[in-house]
Amino acid sequence: MHLSDHSLSQLDAAYVQTLDEGALRGLLLRALEDLKEARERLGQNPTNSSRPPSSQAPWDRPSAGQDATHGDAADDAASTPDQEGDQPDEASTPPQEPSTQSGQTSKPKTPKRKPGKQPGAPGFGRTQVFEAQETRAHRPEVCEGCGKTLPADAPSVAYAGFQSIDLVWGDVERPGLHLHITDHRLHDGLCECGHHTRARPGEGLVEDARLGAVALSEWRLVGPGLATLIVALHLRFRMSHRRIREFLHDWLGVRLSTGTIKGTLHEAAGATAPLEEALIEAVVASDLLHADETSWAQGGDLLWLWVFTSATVTLFVVAKRGRAILDRILPGFSGWLMSDGWQSYRHLPQRLRCWAHLTRKAQGLIDSYDREAQAFGRQVQDTFDTLIGAIHEARAGPAGDLPGTHAALLAELHAACVRLLGHRHAKTKALAVELWNDWEAIFRVLDNPQWPITNNAAERALRHWVIARRIMMGTRTEAGSRTFTLLASVIETCRQRGHVPWPYLAGVIAERRAGRAATPLPAPMPGL
Repeated sequence: MHLSDHSLSQLDAAYVQTLDEGALRGLLLRALEDLKEARERLGQNPTNSSRPPSSQAPWDRPSAGQDATHGDAADDAASTPDQEGDQPDEASTPPQEPSTQSGQTSKPKTPKRKPGKQPGAPGFGRTQVFEAQETRAHRPEVCEGCGKTLPADAPSVAYAGFQSIDLVWGDVERPGLHLHITDHRLHDGLCECGHHTRARPGEGLVEDARLGAVALSEWRLVGPGLATLIVALHLRFRMSHRRIREFLHDWLGVRLSTGTIKGTLHEAAGATAPLEEALIEAVVASDLLHADETSWAQGGDLLWLWVFTSATVTLFVVAKRGRAILDRILPGFSGWLMSDGWQSYRHLPQRLRCWAHLTRKAQGLIDSYDREAQAFGRQVQDTFDTLIGAIHEARAGPAGDLPGTHAALLAELHAACVRLLGHRHAKTKALAVELWNDWEAIFRVLDNPQWPITNNAAERALRHWVIARRIMMGTRTEAGSRTFTLLASVIETCRQRGHVPWPYLAGVIAERRAGRAATPLPAPMPGL
């Protein structure tokens, strides 16, 4: 470009009128070169530059019948007779006169191709055939005509069938993972009344506002056990759909498409969706609850991954950062909530504050270059060190009166906070305001030393998913976030209650595919 943005912004009609003929011609030539270069850049597309195909607008992309790299050739081919040898009717199609506007010639439009598979095109399907270890016949139990129960030996014939691959967990006598292939045969049974009734696979449907409509069916290649392995590989071992496909092929000899893997995860989430209500009830009924949040990308939106965890339940939610999520998850919550200093938690009356956040901020003041900030940071740090030691001693022996014993120390810190509420140093002022606002929530633990002094339980619950966020860069859609949070909540809750989550999850998927209610969450093991 000959003219920079700064120079171009200064050009106007009044300035051009002041130039003589020679200077005006020079400016016009430079502007003409810039205009040509700008038009060339504007005309760049994936066929004439290194721009990716995704950068092209949908209405500018070639149709399915065009060649994306040779647009002219495709247009020329569109005017030739079709493959069946029909010649164009010259009498009914008058010749088009070339358009001279802008120096371009008009060309006949290419008819749009219908979406989907075209007539005569080769189809795609599964080429891998498994040798089944079991053949299972499904016969109708009740005549749909007269309503009578059909006997087991009623005449029937198989009319359809499918294969399923399931995973069998190992035990002490037979360790390892084993695949079990089953041939399912659906029978058409004849009743004494003369009515034919066909056995049908079980079906279920989940209507979820964020997950969408999820159809569950027993007619699936991926059995419940194999489905839980896919869930484990994706969520616990942080593997992408393609890496899961590679693992199943290389280690188990099963070829599944990434679409099947994605659909299996979506179906597993749909099977567990009814369990969220029980999870929320357990969260609200908790005596002591830890809450925390971390940023989470969902497509182009910046949201937050929330966690609510107690001794026997963990709930994950992806939502905006605001009080609305607390009102939705914690209606009627009457227990104690351990959290950080975010202001949206302050409306809850029974709240505890994490001391680790405060001591880190105090250390930041100690490391600063402001002398008053350093002095305040040391005072806060020394106060918390003293109180932490006293709390640990009270947990090991008689609790005593910790607020009365350390009243003078707390009074000195409170006076310092009041004095520094308007301090010129921003971080000093922020810590003083935070201590002053949350004074009761921070030092309430002195009344009951058995309460926690950090929010480590919530932070540990988030740690695994923070690592996953760095790998997969969040989720793309609301349904993807919903799939992730539902399955993660069930898995973590089972772990907390002393149960292996995978057999339970397989049972839930099997029940929901059959059209029955989900198995309730397992009760905590004795001693937890």
